[in-house]
Amino acid sequence: MANITAAMVSELRARTSVGMMDCKKALVECDGDMEKACDYLREKGLAKAAKKAGRTASQGKMFTYMHFNTKLAVLLELDCETDFVARTEEFNKLGHDIALHIAAANPAYVKPEDVPADVLERERSVIMAQAREEGKPEKMLEKIAEGRLNKFYEENCLMEQKFTLNPDIKVKDLVVENIAKIGENIIIRRFARFEIAA
Repeated sequence: MANITAAMVSELRARTSVGMMDCKKALVECDGDMEKACDYLREKGLAKAAKKAGRTASQGKMFTYMHFNTKLAVLLELDCETDFVARTEEFNKLGHDIALHIAAANPAYVKPEDVPADVLERERSVIMAQAREEGKPEKMLEKIAEGRLNKFYEENCLMEQKFTLNPDIKVKDLVVENIAKIGENIIIRRFARFEIAA
């Protein structure tokens, strides 16, 4: 069994922002393997976050981002459960980072469920027509449409987009990680992006 040192615990805490006792437990469980311990804590955090996701988030803050040229601005409502959390550094950093992402990635909707039915239907029709043009078999069209609609969500829905500051994760993963870290449900309620056309 690996000897778990205070330095190892400190390193894991620095990497994950999880409490010292939980870090030590993770290292013991993973026999001192730092990478496995990170994954272990992430999985535990995600499980906790999933439980919190159903809780009411009726507090929060409005965040703004103005691009340096003053031709692009974002207004974002990010909600949490308590006014206390809304004032924390972590919550404010999250709000700032998401507003910055919206400015860069230009999503049209928060999540796939927000895409209007008529927009989805039009997109599906175009995809099916393209697949037919490509000579795809009729029985495959539905499956092809599903796959390409997922791509449409990844391009147009904020929660499904790759996070601009860390493309290894999606925005929804970022939110879940912060729910686990902060300990409250967090919801991206709505946003508006304004741009002066060139």
